[in-house]
Amino acid sequence: MTPRAADRARYDRATAHLDAPVAIVDLEAFDDNAADLVRRAAGKPIRVASKSVRCRALLERVLARDGFAGIMSFTLDESLWLARAGFDDVLLAYPSADRAGFAELARDPKLAATVTVMVDDVAQLDLIDASRAGGAEEVRVCLELDTALQLLGGRVRIGARRSPLRTPAELAEVARSVVRRPGFRLVGIMAYEGHVAGVGDAVAGRPLRSRAIRLMQSAARRELAERRAAVVRAVRAVAPDLEFVNGGGTGSVQHTAAEDAVTEIAAGSGLFVPRLFDNYTSFSGRPAALFAQPVVRRPGVGVVTVLGGGYPASGVAGPDRLPVPYLPEGLRYDPQEGPGEVQTPLLGSPADDLRIGDKVWFRHAKAGELCERFESLRLVEGDRITATVPTYRGEGRTFL
Repeated sequence: MTPRAADRARYDRATAHLDAPVAIVDLEAFDDNAADLVRRAAGKPIRVASKSVRCRALLERVLARDGFAGIMSFTLDESLWLARAGFDDVLLAYPSADRAGFAELARDPKLAATVTVMVDDVAQLDLIDASRAGGAEEVRVCLELDTALQLLGGRVRIGARRSPLRTPAELAEVARSVVRRPGFRLVGIMAYEGHVAGVGDAVAGRPLRSRAIRLMQSAARRELAERRAAVVRAVRAVAPDLEFVNGGGTGSVQHTAAEDAVTEIAAGSGLFVPRLFDNYTSFSGRPAALFAQPVVRRPGVGVVTVLGGGYPASGVAGPDRLPVPYLPEGLRYDPQEGPGEVQTPLLGSPADDLRIGDKVWFRHAKAGELCERFESLRLVEGDRITATVPTYRGEGRTFL
């Protein structure tokens, strides 16, 4: 029996009493992945990206481990909810225009001490001030650095379009605006190198593309390390009491941790290891989060149909954004249909061994987005479910 076949047998036994659709997290794999992130971080604390988890119980589990500290959230509403729930260090990774949320933040001492907001434009400070509604609490601020690699004098850009702040002088100028402005405190810098941390460099069947990605990422790491160090020096000259410099992502943990200027690493997807993280040379993890759909039809030889399953991930639309049939091994989509909203045909010889009601296990392309489809996660240890915990959706929270 292959390791994957053994996993399938465990998951089927653990969920034999449950009808699909059902989502699970294999806690042994989850914990192993957490330990690997800590190993790669080499002593620097890991701030957990909540968008990649979207389950409070699992956030609590990983933050109870040595090597993890703090949450990187994705909306202000989520940040305030987590702070009210007892999480004591929440960094909002994206600018917000949530006026009601800023009013709540500015009038609550506990929330203001717990949540740090992201800024890359003085206009965002204006919006926060206009939203205070009388609240006088000091708002903690983090500045974001644009990490994109620019080539040919800026005519070629590789990396996400996030912050407009790129140079040490630009970051220092906004830093001065923050420290001169009453009601704000500059506490951090964030720089997420998604073109390194979130792009696999070992694309199956594409050796030339894989080599090109590795060359690009090597150049990007060198350029960013130098520029990030200069930015930190420039900002610390304005705000000497800067508390943290955050960088990285699951795919670049060890590289970012090696930079002296960086004080903490952000990571989250590496806990679940979705399918987009299969194509890396720098690390390998264990798939920890899966979902099962039931077989509801047998249209012919070598074909079964499961209920639903069309759960695409965000990003540029393409086959890599689709879930992948994982267990039993050897199933594939019908190229004329793909994963559907209400039914998904699957092809391959393993289909002939599946009966009506059997489960087919899938891996989502990305991490936390799976939790937007399910109200709960069944936590599996060995071949037993040891707990059922709500996702954000199961707690009635859909932040985006």
